[in-house]
Amino acid sequence: MSRQQTQPFSARPQELPVKADLARLRVEYGKSDRLAYLGHLDLIATIERCVRRAGLPFSLGNGFARRMRIQFSSALPTGTSSACEYFDLRLTEEVDPKEALGLLRAATPSALVPVRAAYVPGRLPALEAWLNQASWEIACAGAPFSAEALLEGVSAVRERGQITYLRGEKEKRVDVASSLVDVTACDSGGGVVVRLETRSSGAGALRPQVLLNAALGEAGLEPPRSVSARRLAQWHEENGRLVEPFGPFVTSGDTPLS
Repeated sequence: MSRQQTQPFSARPQELPVKADLARLRVEYGKSDRLAYLGHLDLIATIERCVRRAGLPFSLGNGFARRMRIQFSSALPTGTSSACEYFDLRLTEEVDPKEALGLLRAATPSALVPVRAAYVPGRLPALEAWLNQASWEIACAGAPFSAEALLEGVSAVRERGQITYLRGEKEKRVDVASSLVDVTACDSGGGVVVRLETRSSGAGALRPQVLLNAALGEAGLEPPRSVSARRLAQWHEENGRLVEPFGPFVTSGDTPLS
C-alpha cells in the first residue's frame, strides 16, 4: 500500500511543516544512454513522476502551486552523461533508506536508476549551489591532434583568462582562472581522453565542451570526429577541503565542513 498521504490544504500557513524540519532524503543516480539527451526540465518532470510511482510520502510546498519539495544538483549540458547526479526529496515521514531506494529503483527507467539513498541534515544549503566542484571526462574520438597539442591550447586559454561564447543568442563569459581547477589528457585508441576538475560559483560554471572548443581554437586544431562528455563526481569545496555529497557533515555553522 502506498505511503503517500494527502496533505491538509485547509491548514493555516503557520500550521504547515517547516521545510528544514522535514526528513531530507538524498538520492544519487546516473544519467546514461539515450536519456543523456533529456533536457533538465524534462528530467525534473521524469524524476517527479518516478517519485509518485514509488509511492513515497513526499511533501508539498506551501505556495499556490503546491509543488513537490524536491531539489536537484546543477543541470548537465544536453547530451552529457553522468555517474553522479543527485536530488533531495522532502518527506512527510521517514522511510527506511534501503526501502525508499528499492521503491525508487523499481519505478525509474534503467538509464536514470538510483544507486544510493540516505538522509542528510535538513538545513544544508540547496544542492545546486552546495555541490560546487566536479570531475569530468571528455572522450575525443578520431582526434586529428595529440593530447600534448590539446593541452597547449588549454594553456593558451588559461593565459587569456576568460572564455566568451554564445549560448543560444546570449553571450556568456566564464573566468577560467577560478573555474578550471585541473586538466590532464592522454592519447587513447586513435583519440584523446581529457580529465577536468572544475569549480562553479554564482558567476557561472565552465562547461567541458566550451573549454574544448576554446582550446581547439587557440591551438588552431581541427575538431575530432565525435565528442562525448561524462560527469564523474561532484563535491562541496570549502576551505580547501572536499565534502562528499553524503557527508560526513558538521552543522554548527551556516554551511557544513568536512
